[in-house]
Amino acid sequence: MGEVMFMFYWPWLILLLPLPLIVRFFLPANKERGTNAIPEVYFPSLHRLQMCFSESKLNGNPSNGLFLPILCLLWLCLVLAVMRPQLVDQYTQVQHEGYDLMLAVDISGSMRTLDFSTKEKMVSRLDVTKDVVGKFVNGRQGDRIGLILFGENAFLRVPLTLDALSISHMLNNAVSGVAGFGTAIGDAIGLSIRSLRNRPEESRVIILLTDGMDTASSIPPLEAAKIAKQYGIRIYTIGVGKKGPVPYPNDKGGIDIVEVPMDESLLKEIASLTEGQYFRATDQNALKAIYDKINQLEKTKADVRTYAIRQALYQYPLGAAAILLFILFAITLYRRMTYGT
Repeated sequence: MGEVMFMFYWPWLILLLPLPLIVRFFLPANKERGTNAIPEVYFPSLHRLQMCFSESKLNGNPSNGLFLPILCLLWLCLVLAVMRPQLVDQYTQVQHEGYDLMLAVDISGSMRTLDFSTKEKMVSRLDVTKDVVGKFVNGRQGDRIGLILFGENAFLRVPLTLDALSISHMLNNAVSGVAGFGTAIGDAIGLSIRSLRNRPEESRVIILLTDGMDTASSIPPLEAAKIAKQYGIRIYTIGVGKKGPVPYPNDKGGIDIVEVPMDESLLKEIASLTEGQYFRATDQNALKAIYDKINQLEKTKADVRTYAIRQALYQYPLGAAAILLFILFAITLYRRMTYGT
């Protein structure tokens, strides 16, 4: 939690407080006081007239002394309302060093392949990816990490954030084939560049993980890699999966033995163009090897930013003003009904 403070959004509107006095002072009627504006009647026996009205009901009206204070309090509440009182909870993002990492993870249909299975458990490529990448994300404290999931289509699942837990959560909820059964490597790189291009240089990195060939991109992967190079973005590519025939679950609940082709030459060229590196992950240990390489990158300092969560409080003085207005109306009505004034 940050520091909670009470403040006014427009404090300068306190200048409205003396406005009724200023208006009263400059009214034309006030200027005419002391002249013939008020008629005078001369009465020969003034003391008798005073005795007649000494017990006047009007002078005994208790509402006369309440009207003006309530009216002043009403104006004060209105001024406080337009000044917009609020509680401000400030969060300050302190200056720190870290990377800007965009994780592009393949969730196409081929990620269902079960070549990472053991004798005890059926494990797919996506299951291993979730486990290893999740541990990787949790270990990147201070880094800004984003997540792109792609298959036939690429979409930004989590924008750059310091919240590593949200990245792990969104990745764990990913389902193979939900983005289509094709593979759009070029689109995933292009979307990653869009998220990183305005970040500081020397810290922008794309980690692309896939198990197949590019079959659905609207932009060729190598063209996207050239654009990444222009922005100084390094791309680390990871090819997931074993070579040769591998077990793949079919729609009937059985397992077929198929071959899932992977374009390793493309992944190597993408990494080479952007001064990154290619990894072939045939097991969990190989996938974890990317940690050491990323740790060699130069860290950059992030900007200090302050975020404020505001809770408006104007409704309270405004509600009080409405209640006071109702009281003034009731007093006025009472005086007219009782005293005829």
